[in-house]
Amino acid sequence: MGQLTATSRLTAKYQATIPRPVRHVLGLHRGDRVAFVVRNNQVRLRKMGKTDLEYAQALEPTLSEWSSRHDEESYRDL
Repeated sequence: MGQLTATSRLTAKYQATIPRPVRHVLGLHRGDRVAFVVRNNQVRLRKMGKTDLEYAQALEPTLSEWSSRHDEESYRDL
């Protein structure tokens, strides 16, 4: 497979549109979830599968130490 280069601009809220060619390659549709895999200062974007979502939902209750009002204020703009 050849190399695909696509770009997108960040909004003031640090949001970006996933370009059409990338959505096509990943088979993304409105409402799908994506995962950002960070390793060695590089980021891979991939479509989350059902098992990814089940794992994330199972893990969520264990992360309560970061769910205080102060955390919400600190991370609001991310």
